[in-house]
Amino acid sequence: MPTLLLTDRDVVDLLPVDSCIDIMADALRSVSDGSAQLPLRTILRLSGGVNAFGTMPATVADAIGAKVITVFPGNSDTPFDSHVGVVLLFGAQHGELLAIADASSITAIRTAAVSGLATRLLARPDAHDLAILGAGVLALPHLDAIRAVREVRRVRVWSRSVGRAREWAARAEEARGIRIEVCDAAQQAVDGADMVCTITASRVPVLESAWLAPGVHVNAVGASLPHARELDSATVASARFFVDRRESTLAESGDFLVPRSEGLITDSHIVAELGDLVTGRALGRTSASERTVFKSLGLAVEDVAALRVLYDRATASGRGTFIELGGLRHQ
Repeated sequence: MPTLLLTDRDVVDLLPVDSCIDIMADALRSVSDGSAQLPLRTILRLSGGVNAFGTMPATVADAIGAKVITVFPGNSDTPFDSHVGVVLLFGAQHGELLAIADASSITAIRTAAVSGLATRLLARPDAHDLAILGAGVLALPHLDAIRAVREVRRVRVWSRSVGRAREWAARAEEARGIRIEVCDAAQQAVDGADMVCTITASRVPVLESAWLAPGVHVNAVGASLPHARELDSATVASARFFVDRRESTLAESGDFLVPRSEGLITDSHIVAELGDLVTGRALGRTSASERTVFKSLGLAVEDVAALRVLYDRATASGRGTFIELGGLRHQ
């Protein structure tokens, strides 16, 4: 039984961020309406809890699959990605292994696409000023995703490494033809911004409520562990708060769990899952002045749904490499 191998270049070429936003809308709709199956991810802590190995299975529509990945935050100072692994796709009728794809590129694209979806649903229609906190692999796809849903006229970026921020801004300006301001401080980057994306590896808050303008929308993306967060408690408590999946947030999100432990919020502070906004079962922004926060943890259904589309696009265009791994009974 032939299995299709897709490299990072195949993924990037076949799945532009803007084309992935509606794919993510369908996947998150299936989470909220209960048609998708996805247990909480299984995480093995490595190296004293700093690094991790995770497995995340899911079914969505006619797709069965899983992501298997390592997370090494310290890789930001090495040639390696912080997230390295594969996404697997199996056939729905016979369970055969259809495809193996690079997880780093799928993760970056689908994560940014989900932020783009949240911004489309929650940011003010006239939002145009974007701040990006973090200058790693998620920065460029997030720039693309936000520009796909809003007319972005100003972009500011901040990173704990000013040099890395300057390097990223130069590459992004050349690749996308948009001016990017590099800021020395996070507060400077978000001052007056309409949209903020936090995509750092920080375990302590990099964003404070006092810095944020009325009516801002925040995509909180970087922290995905119970003890790690990018937002201070006041930012979460003062905002209308949305998530990709309620169950995952209550189990895994430090951005939510820390202010809850401080008594500032309760579980009812979660207004809705993003899929509920897609279906219209929940109301998003209710005024131009209120703050909204979308907490993104990342879900396996997003990876599997993305690979399902990638498989169809690759087989139609002749991309990727087929290999024989077995899977057929020998008579």
